[in-house]
Amino acid sequence: MRRLITLTLLVALFGCAQQPTGSTLYSRLGGHTGVDSIVYQLIVNIAADKRLVDRFKGVDIERFRQGLVTYICSVSNGDCSYQGESMQVVHAGHNYTDTEFNAIVENLILAMEDQRVPTATQNQLLARLAQDYRDVVYR
Repeated sequence: MRRLITLTLLVALFGCAQQPTGSTLYSRLGGHTGVDSIVYQLIVNIAADKRLVDRFKGVDIERFRQGLVTYICSVSNGDCSYQGESMQVVHAGHNYTDTEFNAIVENLILAMEDQRVPTATQNQLLARLAQDYRDVVYR
């Protein structure tokens, strides 16, 4: 738990780094192509991660991919609007642990690094996604 709090504080701090005027987080992530590539790499990373792979058995990966691309687009001020279920509803009954949540975050960071997303931009996205923590873990 201490690690999660530290990660959240660091993300919030570095997420405040000054960015170019008029540039949305979505555009700094590479727009649709960039976000799609990040999500694709995240899925590849999860498939190779023994901590997570079993959690995704039986999941419609294409539906998951499309939903996550749209969700990231929406939270990063892209030109799309997430119309899916709330994070609380999507994760209800799964009882994800802090360890699993942190593993997903680690894999997302690796995916963004693979796509050469600057650290400040990574931290801004992570800060926005961290707001969903309570809706995902132990639901």
